[in-house]
Amino acid sequence: MPHTVTLTLSCPQRPGIVHAVSSFLFSRNFDIAEHQQFDDTRSQAFFQRTTFVCTTHSADGTADVISQLTDEFAPAAAEFGMTFRFVDTRRKPRVVVMVSKMGHCLNDLIFRWRAGTLGGELVAVASNHEVLRPMAEAAGLPFVHIPVTPDAKPEAERALLALVDELEADLVVLARYMQVLSDETCQKLRGRAINIHHSFLPGFKGAKPYHQAFDRGVKLVGATAHYVTSDLDEGPIIEQEVIRIDHSFDPARLATVGQDAEGLALSRAVRWHCENRVLLHGHRTVVFS
Repeated sequence: MPHTVTLTLSCPQRPGIVHAVSSFLFSRNFDIAEHQQFDDTRSQAFFQRTTFVCTTHSADGTADVISQLTDEFAPAAAEFGMTFRFVDTRRKPRVVVMVSKMGHCLNDLIFRWRAGTLGGELVAVASNHEVLRPMAEAAGLPFVHIPVTPDAKPEAERALLALVDELEADLVVLARYMQVLSDETCQKLRGRAINIHHSFLPGFKGAKPYHQAFDRGVKLVGATAHYVTSDLDEGPIIEQEVIRIDHSFDPARLATVGQDAEGLALSRAVRWHCENRVLLHGHRTVVFS
């Protein structure tokens, strides 16, 4: 049966890019279902996301269809210097969630996954603590305890990467995972690991950021979802959420509101990534939301 495929691409800005793509699709009798594009005039870069109805069939399944489209589109891509990717929308990305002790983000992700609005398929929860095992297992998700100690941190990260490979995970979500990943692990997960933190960083680093924010009389509480890089909490930003507050909010209420912001920002970032709506652009992102 016909199904939809999404093409994402980026390349230097020049005339004829959209025509090349639309001609490629038209020549194969593919119908465009959704199209978005962005011209970054400052960097002379072009970005595009196009979803189309595909009627190409293969006895070998989805992977072979994507491989066929990739091979056939390669000459046009080479002409324009494109970095591109075809994705079959029938396959939901496989997601491993990493947590520590705070469960608000995990709970939100589980709810949206069960409701069918997350965009990806949760396949496991990994943690350096046992606290959230009941929440994961109640949702029918495997829970993998990977203890982290100062002396055994490299072994823990190797176990994490082995789990990602074993489960063929497409995305790792750090849902308030309170461990700093090594540069090597960050590099191996480049472009496929998302972290969430409160937007008080870097203004309020260290312990009890909400108490620090209260002492400074902040009027906005926020959260930032970004890709993981070796620069702590400074990866390309995917989504941010901000909630206005006033002088009556004590540190406990600030933390509660902050958790709401974290859940919203993280779930949107995960969904947009899983729907192939996020394109990396250096230290920035282009998000076709």
